[in-house]
Amino acid sequence: MKQVVALALDGVMTYDLACAVQAFRHGPGKTGEGRGFEMRTCGVRPGPVWTPNGFDLHVEHGLELLEEADVVVVPGIGLPTLPPPPEVIDALRTAAGRGSTMVSICVGAFVLAAAGLLDGRPATTHWAYCEEFATLFPSVRLDPGALYVDDGDVLTSAGLSAGLDLCLHLVRRELGAGFAAELARWNVTPPHREGGQAQYIPDAHGRMSDGLSGLAATMAWAAANPAAAPDVSALARHALMSERTFIRRFKAEVGATPRRWLEAQRTARARELLEATDLPVEVVAAQSGFGSVTALRTHLRAATGATPAGYRRSLRR
Repeated sequence: MKQVVALALDGVMTYDLACAVQAFRHGPGKTGEGRGFEMRTCGVRPGPVWTPNGFDLHVEHGLELLEEADVVVVPGIGLPTLPPPPEVIDALRTAAGRGSTMVSICVGAFVLAAAGLLDGRPATTHWAYCEEFATLFPSVRLDPGALYVDDGDVLTSAGLSAGLDLCLHLVRRELGAGFAAELARWNVTPPHREGGQAQYIPDAHGRMSDGLSGLAATMAWAAANPAAAPDVSALARHALMSERTFIRRFKAEVGATPRRWLEAQRTARARELLEATDLPVEVVAAQSGFGSVTALRTHLRAATGATPAGYRRSLRR
């Protein structure tokens, strides 16, 4: 059982904290307990924690709880450029040095960066704060467009809902695609958005992207059954667009090519089938949209480092 500890500093953004709660504590069958994670929340010390959301939180634990954490989650705070207290920096450094996985949501990246835990590493944060972040922490390899960045033992997310994407990604990484998909359905959210998918950032005229308004139906169709979409031209036909227009719009709105996105959906579906069924690998390859076992093996190895048989064994120990 992995121990997840969320650090609620004064000014904590409760939406960010709730993303971690929904992923690691609540879900199908009551909570994440018994499914690989146990989550608790701490502050600098036990007692009230001020939030900018019109109410205070009450936490029962102080920083000593970080000593037991396998995963430390740092939600954003209302004034992210303020340096965290020295005891917070010390506790985070100690946890990281002990081998805890360090996770930030939204502008929680400022806290990890202030502790020196992002120096020389790739990271992201909310697009609106990227300029300030880059000025304060020039040694961090900031990716202002990513939804989230997984650098192994340190993971960072962009703003707000991207925090749930990152938490689901970590659940998928630790417990497998099947449980992550079940948890995503519980939260009524897409089961998988790639970390490299673009944030919705204002264009040069200050307009926000319209999200996935023109592509949502096609993406939902293909994600539900990747085998029904053999190639990008099939996606374009479903969206009632020319292939050239579809590719251009997809890259602009999603931040990835349609082919790369479709391969990710196929891989996710293959992982679910390998985890939840005893179907032969040839059938898994066909039902997930791969043209051959060789293609399945290539993409699964790139995503997980394992062969289909090895991946199935690892999730059934």
